[in-house]
Parts: sequence; C-alpha cells; structure tokens
Amino acid sequence: MKIKLEYIWLDGYYPTQNMRSKTKVEDHENFNGTLEEIGDWSFDGSSTQQAEGGSSDCILKPVAIYPDPSRINGYLVMTEVMNPDGTPHATNGRATIDDEDDDFWFGFEQEYFIMDTQTELPLGFPRGGYPKPQGMYYCSVGGLNTHGRELVERHADLCIEAGLNFEGINQEVACGQWEFQLFAKGAKKAGDEIWIARYILDRLTEEYGYYIEYHPKPLGDTDWNGSGMHANFSNNTLRTCGSKETYEKICSAFGASPETIKRHIDVYGFDNHKRLTGKHETQSIHEFSFGVSDRGASIRIPIAAVNKGYKGWLEDRRPASNADPYKVAAEIIKTVKSAKV
Repeated sequence: MKIKLEYIWLDGYYPTQNMRSKTKVEDHENFNGTLEEIGDWSFDGSSTQQAEGGSSDCILKPVAIYPDPSRINGYLVMTEVMNPDGTPHATNGRATIDDEDDDFWFGFEQEYFIMDTQTELPLGFPRGGYPKPQGMYYCSVGGLNTHGRELVERHADLCIEAGLNFEGINQEVACGQWEFQLFAKGAKKAGDEIWIARYILDRLTEEYGYYIEYHPKPLGDTDWNGSGMHANFSNNTLRTCGSKETYEKICSAFGASPETIKRHIDVYGFDNHKRLTGKHETQSIHEFSFGVSDRGASIRIPIAAVNKGYKGWLEDRRPASNADPYKVAAEIIKTVKSAKV
C-alpha cells in the first residue's frame, strides 16, 4: 500500500514563521500510523531562509503524526527542523520547551479572521466600508451576522477526524472573526496540535477562495477587536495547591521585572502592540496586571479555579493570534518554574 506523508515544518522567516509542507509517498504493507514507521527527511533550507545555497540541506525530524482525513491513505506529520549534525536549528522553537515529563497542560484559544481573496477583507465586510458595529457578531446565529460557518464546521470535523483534542468553536466579537480551542497534556503536544489545526484550516481555505489572517490587528487603528491566542496553562502545583498565595506568587513572577515582561512580549507575536492597547478586552502592552475573572488583565485567574479553592489553571491573555505556541509555552514554563513554589 502506498501512503502519503505530509511533512510540515516552520520556515525561517522573521518576525513571523510560516508553515511549509511537502508530500512523501512510501510503500508500507501494514502501516499503523506511528512515528517509529517513518524516518527523517530533508529540504532546501536556502529556499526558506534556513540555510545558505552552498550548504542547503536541513533535516525534518518527525515529532507527531495524525491521520489526514482529506486524503486516501494520508497522514499529517509535524516535524522539527534540525541541522545536518542532528542539533536543533536556530528556528526550532519546539526544542526550547522544558517539559519532558508533560507536567504542563495547555489549552490554546486560537482566534483568526476569514478573509476573502477577492476583496482582501474579512467575510461580511463590504468594499469601501464597514458592516454594522461590533455587538451582534459574538456567538451569533443567522445569515445577518454570521459569516463563514460552513468553513468553520468543516474545519472542526477534519480536526476531530485527524485525532486532535479539539474542544470547541465560536464566532468572535468582530465580523468575520472566529475561534477554535485545543487542549493537550504536555506543552509540546499542545504546540503540535495547534500547528496541525492551523495547517488543516489554511489548506481548507483553498477550496473557498478565502485565506486566514492571523495578524493580531488586521483592521488597523479601528474600533474592531484584534485576534489573540490566549494560553490557558497549568502544572501540578496550580492544579492541586489550593492556595491563593501560590497563585498570586506565580502571577507575580510574570511581571517580576521589565526584562521578564519583554521576554514574553518578544515571542507573543509580531505587531502585538497594535492589539494590546488596553481596549477590546486587553491590558496595555506597557503595563502588567493580573486579577480574578479580569479579561482586561495580562493574566486572568479563572473564577472556576477560585471556586475550587485555587485549584486549576491560569490564562495568559497576551499572546497574539500569530504567535508560535511552542515559543509561548516555553516562556510560560520558564516563568512558572522561576516562581519556585
């Protein structure tokens, strides 16, 4: 039997990396869809800003594999980019995650705009103007305020068929803006699944004449919401401590110094300052705060965790929709561990 393996990786473009992929067709007698059955591959790094032409080979190391519901005998293979000597490439954010025991759990809320390739505007936006102001789009139903549901529903079905731990969808505050949610036990797995879900979504738009806009503020300096990738996270301490003091100590670690705040913002998405203005359910990029049930804070302590006696998780609301979940997770883990609780 011939199988199609879609090797997916992140390129070297700065400040925002892009997904790349190519298909490898292999003969297998009884393929079980495991990493052990497939091998490394290579690509031309000089075409993706990851190598020079005189020494252009980069290595693709498979790290996660999922059935590809859009193909017969197809599989989606998430990979890390490695140097020829086997060390992680400088663009490999996954390799920076310090969570080998999968103590950290992540739930990412991925917001995005569906754009029309003809108008280059979000669905529902007329040429040369704006639709009705925000208010009726969030979690709406009906053709007057809801745009793109067919694409969104198909994306959800494909993600579930692929075996991702897909947890939900909803239309967001702005016209043509949506969100999906994924959860995973283990930071690397959570990042893998976000990237695979983004890949499935981007590929699906090819059938509709749409594209996905992950920029955190695609509508510029207007009174329309931007897009984030809120990071809900926990480790065993947060899940079991039962201590308000511990929660507040961990939250405080995120604002411990200007250097700490900058380290996070540096990997929380390009142009995020256009979104983090203190408006539209954000805290200003120039300030840091945390609070219970506060969607205008940098870090939100969910009321559900408080009601359970401070057992649960935290939400970092600062990551932008175009952020790399690997790099976001790596910084969050580093900061939580620095609290030493």
